Amino acid sequence: MLRAIALGAAILLAGTSTSFAHLNPVAHGSFAAGLSHPLFGADHILAMIAVGIWAFQIGGRALVGVPAAFVGCMALGFVLALSGVALPFVEPAILASVVALGLLVAAAVRLPAGVCAAVVGLFALFHGHAHGGEIGAATALTYGAGFVAATALLHVAGLGAGLGLQKLFAERGTLALAVTRGVGGLTAAIGVGMLMA
Repeated sequence: MLRAIALGAAILLAGTSTSFAHLNPVAHGSFAAGLSHPLFGADHILAMIAVGIWAFQIGGRALVGVPAAFVGCMALGFVLALSGVALPFVEPAILASVVALGLLVAAAVRLPAGVCAAVVGLFALFHGHAHGGEIGAATALTYGAGFVAATALLHVAGLGAGLGLQKLFAERGTLALAVTRGVGGLTAAIGVGMLMA
């Protein structure tokens, strides 16, 4: 059953087009446009859920620190874009974040929370810069609040997935780890596919 769910999720995420990555702020409002940006892009969804799962795998201070670092650095990337500061290779870096974060989850890499926060923070700069580069007619503050809220929700979904799997397989802890690692591997594989597309 878990394989069927994973396969269905992979097909759904792989079929998500970046052309549906955001709503028109004139028609739907700036907050809705910002909220939709991460939620309608498979690259953002995969990276941000992977951040939550990885934080869960590490535990301790990383549970809050790693997602918070992503959100904070993403906001900084947004401000950089609005200020006209260019970052090189924004889209390739976002796709690389999907692969790298997927691999970190797949390998269940345990590093100090500060190092993990720095890793996700670097990737988050590019995610935030992309949000800022595609702001269109939206109002910066409400648009930013929208994508920050969506990002936080995706991180919570990743943390919840880790916790849910742990509770589901309480008697078989190694199986829960194997499933989360499999999700990481699937995330990385989808990221590679996106890079090659």
